[in-house]
Parts: sequence; structure tokens; C-alpha cells
Amino acid sequence: MLTLATEIDVLARFGRALADPIRCRLLLALRQAPAHPSDLADQLGISRTRLSNHLACLRDCGLVVAVPVGRRIRYELADPRLGHALDDLRTAIVAVETDRTCPDTDEKGCC
Repeated sequence: MLTLATEIDVLARFGRALADPIRCRLLLALRQAPAHPSDLADQLGISRTRLSNHLACLRDCGLVVAVPVGRRIRYELADPRLGHALDDLRTAIVAVETDRTCPDTDEKGCC
């Protein structure tokens, strides 16, 4: 069973991974299907060096894994449940974003 500190660490790692738009795009791309780095770089329109740095971060966070395929490496989500979690998170955020019922929104700019 995870302790509270461990759960917080896990959530913080997930948040750190999602803090960068390129890493978000990578996770969403890998949610669709596993891919090779060269294909991901082309798909996202970024250099392979930049992609490599972001993939290293996602590996360190435990969200993606590198799978050897012959002489190449393919990346995929570390667990299929991450794809479902990303879908749930996107749906929840869109719902919250469109629900501006907070009475302090205009005055405080908090929501």
C-alpha cells in the first residue's frame, strides 16, 4: 500500500511531466500508439535532441518506457492505464474550464 508521502511524490512527478507542452504532446501521441523517436520528432515538429531530453524526463518520471525493437528503440506508455488517466484528466479539465460558476472569477481572476 502506498503511503501518503509516496502518493504525493507520484502525483508531483506526474505534474512535473505535464508541466511542459511538448511532454504533454508526447504523452498524447504515445496514448495513440507506440512510436520511434524519429517519428515522434517529425510528428511534433521538434529536433531529435530536444525530443530526447523530453523522453528522458518522461522515462525518469516512470511514464514511458523504451522498448528495443531490433536495432531501434520504440517508446510507449509505461502502463495502458496512463492513457485512460490522460483521457480522464483532459475531460475533467475541459469540464472545469467551461464551468465558470465561481463567483470570484471576474474580481479575483482565480478561476
